[in-house]
Amino acid sequence: MEEETFQIMKRPIERELTKVRTNFFEVTKLPKTKITHYDVTISPVVPWQLNKKLFACFSEENKKALGGVKPVYDGRTNMFTHKQLPFESKSFEVKLKKVNAPVANKRLPKIFKITIKKARDIDMNDLLQFLNAKGNMTNNCKMAINAMDIIISHEISAKYPTLRNSFYTPHGARSLHEGIEAWQGYYQSAHPTRGKMMINIDLRATTFYESGPLIQMVTKILGLRSSNDLRRELSVRDRHKVEKRIKNLIISDNHNPEIRQKFRIAKLTQTSASDTMFDGNNGNKIDVKTYFQNKYNRCLLYPFLPCVVIRKRKNYYFPIEVCDVIPEQRYMRKLNEIQTSDIIKFTCRPPSVWANKILASLNILNYRDNEYLKQFGMEVSNDMAVVNARILPTPTIQYHQSSRKNCVQPNGRSWNLRDKKVINGATLSSFLAFLNSKILPDQTIKFFVRELITTCQDTGMDERDPPICHENPIGDIEGSLKKAWLKARDKACGVKPQLILCILPNAGSYLYAEIKRISDTVIGVATQCVQNTHTRKPKKQYCANVCPKMNVKLGGENSFLIPEHIQFLADEPTILMGADTHPSFGYNKGPSFAALCGSVNVKVSRYAASIRVQRGDTEIIVDLANMVKELLKTFYQTCGLKPKKNLFYRNSVSRSQFMDVLNSELTAIKSACQSIEAGYRPTITFVVVQNRHHTRFFPIEGKNADKSGNCLPGTVVDMEITHPFEFDFYLLSHAGLQGTSRPTYYQVLYDENGFDANKLQMLSYNLCHIYARCTRAVSLVPPVYYAHLAANRARLYSFRYTDPESSEGGKNVAVAVKEELRKVMYFI
Repeated sequence: MEEETFQIMKRPIERELTKVRTNFFEVTKLPKTKITHYDVTISPVVPWQLNKKLFACFSEENKKALGGVKPVYDGRTNMFTHKQLPFESKSFEVKLKKVNAPVANKRLPKIFKITIKKARDIDMNDLLQFLNAKGNMTNNCKMAINAMDIIISHEISAKYPTLRNSFYTPHGARSLHEGIEAWQGYYQSAHPTRGKMMINIDLRATTFYESGPLIQMVTKILGLRSSNDLRRELSVRDRHKVEKRIKNLIISDNHNPEIRQKFRIAKLTQTSASDTMFDGNNGNKIDVKTYFQNKYNRCLLYPFLPCVVIRKRKNYYFPIEVCDVIPEQRYMRKLNEIQTSDIIKFTCRPPSVWANKILASLNILNYRDNEYLKQFGMEVSNDMAVVNARILPTPTIQYHQSSRKNCVQPNGRSWNLRDKKVINGATLSSFLAFLNSKILPDQTIKFFVRELITTCQDTGMDERDPPICHENPIGDIEGSLKKAWLKARDKACGVKPQLILCILPNAGSYLYAEIKRISDTVIGVATQCVQNTHTRKPKKQYCANVCPKMNVKLGGENSFLIPEHIQFLADEPTILMGADTHPSFGYNKGPSFAALCGSVNVKVSRYAASIRVQRGDTEIIVDLANMVKELLKTFYQTCGLKPKKNLFYRNSVSRSQFMDVLNSELTAIKSACQSIEAGYRPTITFVVVQNRHHTRFFPIEGKNADKSGNCLPGTVVDMEITHPFEFDFYLLSHAGLQGTSRPTYYQVLYDENGFDANKLQMLSYNLCHIYARCTRAVSLVPPVYYAHLAANRARLYSFRYTDPESSEGGKNVAVAVKEELRKVMYFI
């Protein structure tokens, strides 16, 4: 098949109905003249934080050589000036002054060499043409936008720890315990929009190590009230716990105030300071405690604690109490459950507070008095943009005709299953409790079973009295599941079990992952996991939440939309597809997991999945053609018809990869159709979906806000802050539960189905109401949500069937889910 090159779709024109505030700030004045771009090389090579320090010294010392220009620099290779420098290329020697950045000493040289070489002139007229839809996104435009990002961040990055487009401040930091704290951060980025440039400002948060005495951190890691509680040697377990937490931490010594040095921790000694020996100056062995007493007249308060071993330094031992933790060190490890809960509380703010904090950040950013912005002739408004928006009508959701209330119109709220029955309900087969009968007696399980069965029957599922098994959660999981499967089959007179409900002792991930791996890829039976805490006092609402998940895993359908609200799907046989890719859990350079989910019925209430393991260094789904072919066949086997239309939603694609993904994956979709039948060409619409962005909406009027203070579900924005001319929009499809809701961004890359903005926005919004796992509208269209769940499921099996190195080398592996499950939503 001849390779095609595709063009991204332009936006149809639509109308306005209401207004909302958004966290964009207009660039009211752009640089009128050319911006000059220079390449910067600093030798020897050091971390970018040190590059920034060196560059600041260089700028301060060479004002005359730079012709009075104050350049901006990204810390790596790019420098920009508002006019050309007096030279094309020149090298400078720079002496690094005091280093405050959290970088361990690496015997840095006293003199660094900075080479500056002109790269290009950036014509701002190209950017203006692009903003006004009179030109394409050229390399000149990209460099102009990149320059603006660096101009607005150059000054602030010299004052605060910076990570890409975000900077963080310790003001208002919250302790997360164990020597970790959450810092408030602010994101800022230049965005091209319709006719103007805007600065997108948002809130961020990340974790840092608490600075100060290392002994205090050790105290907090061990959960003690104060360092006075450190009265004896650490146990092996405690030593490992502390060592794991502080490994690679940068510290300074405090025993000699005149010469404070920075070091990186390699590990802890296995012996205490009193017992850790090394060769003294006279060749005799001496312990660390005695050495510090003799050399520095320092009597150690905690000689029973281990010493810090310095990285890449032989026989460098420091007692913990003479070490201080350097400020501004990010904590990169995974947070525990309590810390995760605490940081969620720290970041969870209602929309009014969120908006006010963004406005307050302007005092820190201080665009008006920023000397670099003034030099480049840039001005930024201090007012949040007010943009046009529409509020889409809520669709009607339909349940089984035998329901007392078979139609629901949520009006932006959640709803329940009271007086409603699901469609094509199926049967539960067995209960498997991974707790012994003393902890969770059969009587307790039977009480839960009765409540669950009653709820299932109320919602239209045909449930009976299933057998109960008790097994060891750290024993033979595969054997346990097979035993439950056989017991259920025997009770049903040889009929294969359809679903096993597993009761788990805790929220541990290993047991859950093993259950899913074995049931999906070894036995071929759907499983539903519940926590044992929910079985002791079963609540009707909890059971009602579990039943819909069980129903679709058994091939049933929960709800669907009336034909008028999915007219595009009802007119002709149409398949909805959602694609997503996820990285692996444990490998930095491991494989990624690609998932494709496709509807298998006309009402788009049931889906099937196809999953692959592939190289981890690509966003493109490598084996998409075969995956699409699988789902097209499943659709035909279920409906007896070939789809005439394909609406393809694609998640996890960065903007820089839009064209690569479009050209590769659209070709793969068309190739899959051709491989099924020559001349088979369903019309395709390819839409990228993103929810990792920094756009927020804030209602202006109370009537346009929900109970949480967020904009109403169905709020859509496709003007002012969107692309200058391409077909894109932001859709807030879900009601806020807590905090500030994030709308989902949709961009149409290719369209053969003739969508206008209203039709695609309405269809996407309506689909968000028939997500099978819950009775509320969700933030993502279901095919993408299902692909996200399927890719997550593939990661759970990953350690059993993938070799990260072979996968990284280009091997694509189909995940061997059993045939019995491939046509049902086992991944829910």
